Amino acid sequence: MDLLLTGKRALVTGGSRGIGKAIARTLAEEGCDVAVAARDPGRLATAVEELRAATGRRIVGIPVDTGDDDSVRSMVAAAVEGLGGVDILVNNAARPGGQSAPPTLATLTRSDLFDEVEVKVMGYLRCAQAVAPQMIERGWGRIVNVSGLAARSTGSIVGSIRNVAVAAMTKNLADELGRHGITVTVVHPGLTRTEATPGVMAARAAAAGVDAATIEARMAQGNAIKRIVDADEVAAVVAFLASPRAAAITGDAVACGGGQPGPIFY
Repeated sequence: MDLLLTGKRALVTGGSRGIGKAIARTLAEEGCDVAVAARDPGRLATAVEELRAATGRRIVGIPVDTGDDDSVRSMVAAAVEGLGGVDILVNNAARPGGQSAPPTLATLTRSDLFDEVEVKVMGYLRCAQAVAPQMIERGWGRIVNVSGLAARSTGSIVGSIRNVAVAAMTKNLADELGRHGITVTVVHPGLTRTEATPGVMAARAAAAGVDAATIEARMAQGNAIKRIVDADEVAAVVAFLASPRAAAITGDAVACGGGQPGPIFY
């Protein structure tokens, strides 16, 4: 299926590694020119060169701190200058969940929660506010928010709060912007294989006194397909939602974690 993305201009935050980089690559492979924004200039420069070589598309790197209003405005201005506009925003800049033990009620601090909300919730909102006016002017746009399956399960107070908040924000933006031809959706990845996975598996294996393959096999039992979803598979879902083909979907959450056994979501 042709996703009709050729010539579209995408801005992907948190795009220098992991799911964000996979999304940037997939969008570029589908014909988008892509602005990749991230906090670490060195990692960003490496990712930009890699994406340019792999896809042959125009790839622009933009340093950003999505926790800062001025930085976000500067990012969007740079993306518009570098690409000629922004048709697609993928909000992904946030600390990955599940890579360390979450704080419990007894150990949770104000900064544990507020630091996460400042970047993942307020950061996503800042980016949406900054790109929406030009989307409204053109009468078309896509905003895809990358959240997480902690929105649908317990185990991390902070993770659940921040991800549920992103889903609630998504629905509000979708209802407000829909009449302007802009759809807003949220994806919930679960455990996802990225370049960081081998190190995470090795650390957990060392702590448990087993090999990494055993840890991976155990973790893969947590979804319906019994394997770890790859970042490219999440990126494919995002690319569809970012495309003109997905015009009928807005305000809703799409889980892409391999299926949660048990609960029924409707």
